[in-house]
Amino acid sequence: MRILVQKFGGTSLSTVEARTHVIRHIRKALADQYKLVVVVSAMGRKGEPYATDTLLDLIRQNGDSLPARERDLLLCCGETISAATLCSQLNAEGIRSSVLNGAQAGILTNDDFGNAHIVSIRPTRILELLDKDHVVIVTGFQGKTALDDATTLGRGGSDTSATALGVALKAEIVDIFTDVGGILTADPRIVENAKRLEQVSFSEICNMAHNGAKVIHPRAVEVAMQANLPIRVRSTFEEDEGTLVSNFDALKQERNEVRDRHVTGIAHVPYMTQITVPNTDGSFDMQLKVFKAMADHQISVDFINVNPSGVMYTVFDSEGDRAARLLAELGYEPRLAPGCAKVSVIGGGIHGVPGIMAHIVEALTQEDIAILQSADSNATIWVLVHGKDMAQAVRALHKRFSLDK
Repeated sequence: MRILVQKFGGTSLSTVEARTHVIRHIRKALADQYKLVVVVSAMGRKGEPYATDTLLDLIRQNGDSLPARERDLLLCCGETISAATLCSQLNAEGIRSSVLNGAQAGILTNDDFGNAHIVSIRPTRILELLDKDHVVIVTGFQGKTALDDATTLGRGGSDTSATALGVALKAEIVDIFTDVGGILTADPRIVENAKRLEQVSFSEICNMAHNGAKVIHPRAVEVAMQANLPIRVRSTFEEDEGTLVSNFDALKQERNEVRDRHVTGIAHVPYMTQITVPNTDGSFDMQLKVFKAMADHQISVDFINVNPSGVMYTVFDSEGDRAARLLAELGYEPRLAPGCAKVSVIGGGIHGVPGIMAHIVEALTQEDIAILQSADSNATIWVLVHGKDMAQAVRALHKRFSLDK
């Protein structure tokens, strides 16, 4: 079988008109002789009747005491409604289709309710239906435990369902359909002339997703990357092929091709608090105590700098005061700088290229933007700036690296 997996997000399924665009893509795939698996998210966004956030609000309005296992049972309803609605519309238009929920599709997970991880997939029923020329609609975001309890995969879980099914079914490609036309060089709400990227590597899109770009969930990319399964990020409402995510860097290396793009895009994460903890008495275990306190209280830390004089790191603004209290209880006097933002320069061609950091510093200095902290990895350079400077920093770096060309 030539199998294609298509995943449609909530905005693509929220109205009859939107679903006509979904059906157009389904017809095109069938005309191209693909056996088709369609993974769906819950309809719409917060405030709309069947969106995941709307279902969560039901819990909050009724005591907010629903156990995690039962919460997952409720949250599975959103994708079920999407799948059944699309199935009805497809069958009405003469396209044979069937619905399988995550459990029926063979998605087995652990029992970490609310953020379950896939253990294995046994797609027997999917293959049986594909063999009968049905379009198989699978509810994204969900699976089951070994005890048959319903589970959900956490935010972005439908993306992960799609790529995991693509791997299990040995699909040719996975199409992730959204309300944007692909992966852009920056957030178009900040950079008006942000450009669509025709192709990016798995590594680049993972870094972009981890650093604030919200087009695709990093877990989904990591699943596809391990199996070298190509992904296309496309708009439901356009015919364009979107952005291809693949292991093209390795292919270029095999062919001795020169990479002509050092920087791929600029991403950003707002609302961060920088915490500085001086090591006033020179104790050797100070760093251990600080980070153990954060870990014990489930506070995620980022942008970590450790040296004998103390530690510096960031947390989300929402966790800043709690982190400060914990540090004070340990006898430390932390200094907090809330309202910061992380701006990331991302590109598979950064590694080993001299001058990238100099360009970053020069571009920000020319705009009178202070760099509060910096760090780097193989494919990303991060700078921390004041929140008021975030948008201008993104625009300045986008222009400096000619990403609008």
